[in-house]
Amino acid sequence: MSDRIVFACSCEKTMSLDGGAIARGCGGTLKLADQLCGRELDRFRGAVQGGGAVTVSCTLQSPLFDEIASEFGAEDRVSYAKIRETAGWSSEGDEAGPKMAALLAASAEPVPDAATVAIESQGVALIYGRDAAAIEVGRRLAEHLDVTVLLSRPVAVEPPLRNDFPIVQGTIAGAKGRLGAFELRIDDYALPAPSSRSHLLFGPSRNGANSTCDLVIDVTGGTALFPAHEVRLGYLRADPHNPAAVERLIAEASHLVGTFDKTRFVNFHAELCAHSRSRITGCTRCLEVCPTGAISPAGDTVSIDPYICAGCGNCASVCPTGAAAYALPPADALMRRLRTLMLAYAAAGGRDAVVLFHDGDHGEPLIDALARHGDGLPARILPVRVNEITQLGPEAFAALFAYGVGGIRILARGRPKHDLDSLRRAVTLGDTLARGLGYGSGTSEPVIALLETDDPDVLGASLARHRVGKAAGAPSRFMPIGGKREVLRFAFNEMHAAAPEPVAQIPLAAGAPFGGLAFRTEDCTLCLACVGACPTDALSDSA
Repeated sequence: MSDRIVFACSCEKTMSLDGGAIARGCGGTLKLADQLCGRELDRFRGAVQGGGAVTVSCTLQSPLFDEIASEFGAEDRVSYAKIRETAGWSSEGDEAGPKMAALLAASAEPVPDAATVAIESQGVALIYGRDAAAIEVGRRLAEHLDVTVLLSRPVAVEPPLRNDFPIVQGTIAGAKGRLGAFELRIDDYALPAPSSRSHLLFGPSRNGANSTCDLVIDVTGGTALFPAHEVRLGYLRADPHNPAAVERLIAEASHLVGTFDKTRFVNFHAELCAHSRSRITGCTRCLEVCPTGAISPAGDTVSIDPYICAGCGNCASVCPTGAAAYALPPADALMRRLRTLMLAYAAAGGRDAVVLFHDGDHGEPLIDALARHGDGLPARILPVRVNEITQLGPEAFAALFAYGVGGIRILARGRPKHDLDSLRRAVTLGDTLARGLGYGSGTSEPVIALLETDDPDVLGASLARHRVGKAAGAPSRFMPIGGKREVLRFAFNEMHAAAPEPVAQIPLAAGAPFGGLAFRTEDCTLCLACVGACPTDALSDSA
């Protein structure tokens, strides 16, 4: 990255820039600016026109910079780092030079595009409700979608003056599927009588009717049809007594027609799966933590439906073999980003680093609010945005300790949208391993901890109180390459090699995903059944 041009802008001198520290770690030739998006814009234009890679310390004006870069076909050569809200706008902004260098260097680390799957929606919509509110939603959407209204146990619903779309009676007894491919089982199904006068009268009903549709719009106000319904594509739900929520639902539903690309969040390698062998169930961790039901048994392995998967990453976090690996980004790409972050921070003179993992929907606004209305993040707190915090596993924690981090904090919602039990287990395991190797010695605080809050002031106070114990004396510089299993093994080895107090064994709690086997060699017949069943090559024939 020596030919990279790195622009660090003071945003009209609202933050101080330690040019010396930033230059030592930013990964390129540093150019300081005060108003790069305004009177100094030609400096950016010249840098892009020069043909090299460019990093800009501003995400607010990235659309403007992208527009200029597109004039030269250089969109793929420009990267952005957010150093204002995460570093400069802070009561410790004068000390944040090493952090700025680290964020600028890490932002330039390439991240491969995740694969996608195509979803087709023809706009066939079932509106599920109890009264005239559902019919009104149907009337509003009829010009955009192919609408059918299903009324569950209706009472005195006035008939419409025109049958512009079907209105039927029924209660959904079972539902599965996703946008473009819902399958419903309906009980108490009946058609209305055309002669209905003051209220809809329905004919004889039957159970077990089947229906397919592209969208399910639920305005019953009752229990959701799906677990983790907020992330089920194509299932829209609103309280019929909340007009604003109904309006948002109508606006969203009207646009769900056409072909959509959905991210394939998890790469699955069936040959590594330890779910079952010889009709004996071995591992069910991913099945137990999937909030959407996207994972199901498939013989000796499991199957992950990419159309239903919401990308929480729980399965990848708990998978002990690497069969389920998160793809946004892949494990080795995230590790390379963390490596660059930590090496740049150290090169710029930073000490006692604490990495703060957060997501974009919740964590980023909280950090922004703390910067704009509070003291901002401390200078040693290095924020790392991930797609979902539940994707984090022991490989990320181990690599960071090997690279010299003093602590890890993970910012979660006060009211999580995903179950955090698997993440809590990963945090407990990581903290046990780190503590067992001497990381964090000298402080009673956990070296890895979950911060569950929706209050930026609580976040700031918690980070300000955190004290760092022992870190790696000689941090590793290993380059992570390969799949999740390879990265995990390498990270554990390097974490052990860099440990302040290395030991050969660390006791783990019952149910931990790692451990050993005790063999009664006198009873072994060398049938090699265990070798054939092991998906990770942990067992081998020694003959």
